[in-house]
Amino acid sequence: MKVIHYIASIDKSGGGTTEYIRLLTKGLKNEISLSIATGISRNPINIDGIPIKFFNCSLARWFSLSKEFCDFLESEKPDIVHINGIWSPQNWGFQKAAQKLGIKVIVSPHGMLEPWILANNPWKKKIALFVYQKKALKRSVCLHATAQMEADNIGILGYKNHIQIITNGIDIHDVKEIKTHYGTRKMVFLSRIHPKKGIELLLEAWRNCNTNGWTLEIAGNGDENYISKLNQSAQDLHNVHFVGAIYGEAKWKFLQSADVMILPTHSENFGIVVAEALAVGVPVITTQGTPWEDLEIHQCGWWIKLSVSNLEKIITKITHTPADELRNMGIHGRKLVEDKYEMKVVTKSIIDLYKKVLN
Repeated sequence: MKVIHYIASIDKSGGGTTEYIRLLTKGLKNEISLSIATGISRNPINIDGIPIKFFNCSLARWFSLSKEFCDFLESEKPDIVHINGIWSPQNWGFQKAAQKLGIKVIVSPHGMLEPWILANNPWKKKIALFVYQKKALKRSVCLHATAQMEADNIGILGYKNHIQIITNGIDIHDVKEIKTHYGTRKMVFLSRIHPKKGIELLLEAWRNCNTNGWTLEIAGNGDENYISKLNQSAQDLHNVHFVGAIYGEAKWKFLQSADVMILPTHSENFGIVVAEALAVGVPVITTQGTPWEDLEIHQCGWWIKLSVSNLEKIITKITHTPADELRNMGIHGRKLVEDKYEMKVVTKSIIDLYKKVLN
């Protein structure tokens, strides 16, 4: 079986979808013949042992690019093309080239059909849907959702394709050290810094709380002007620090340094950093804009409706929670990831989907 994954970019700034591709292809490469096709980017992530074809995806050279896509697919002859992400015309172009050659296509929207996303730049989305995106979704043999919530949102939009729910996951072996010391009184945010992530609401809630000696550290990359705006708004908060982008081993150490990780997002189809924090043994606060009800079910975090008042309540609660209680929650979280979100489980499910599509 030969599969090509297409993703618009594997740049380090790409966030959860880029990390998902790294982890999934790492698991798949020993099971199937696999390669990645993507656009040229400034800082692509390193994916060992996977052939990667980089394309100059400038829309100014659309007709040349379409021919390059066809030539590449004709030479590679994959059984399946797996498209990661939507809205990019290049994703549709690669899918169109594949289907022209009779290759079966699976599309993973990766949360890009969630209500919050559709409500942002709605006219741009409507134009894209009319011109190419609706056709792309309808013509796929399968839509891959990462949670029931995402599958429900896709169904509400009227797409009748088969929808397969397969969660994201992490490689538990990437975690070299599990947290053992609690009582650092530090809360951390680790994600792309973007209006979707709810950081402005978090800062407002933090300002309104007696944080009882706790600090808040915010890590991630994003638009420099937006980060500067957030920094300025937090100048009066002397226990809030923006620490920049963090990758690799430094990311795990950053998570280990925290007593709690917070992701106050408006919308996520998964939220891979939630699984990463739990794998380290750190309890998590996130919102009902994510599919992480497991935090409440397995007593390893808090799953709240996003509002400033709810953030104030949970921050106040956590800053008065004993370290031993946080430790027990961390143990529960680590077990949850081992049982349900380990990448080996996800890889097997993806391979089963590929086999099903080809039969």
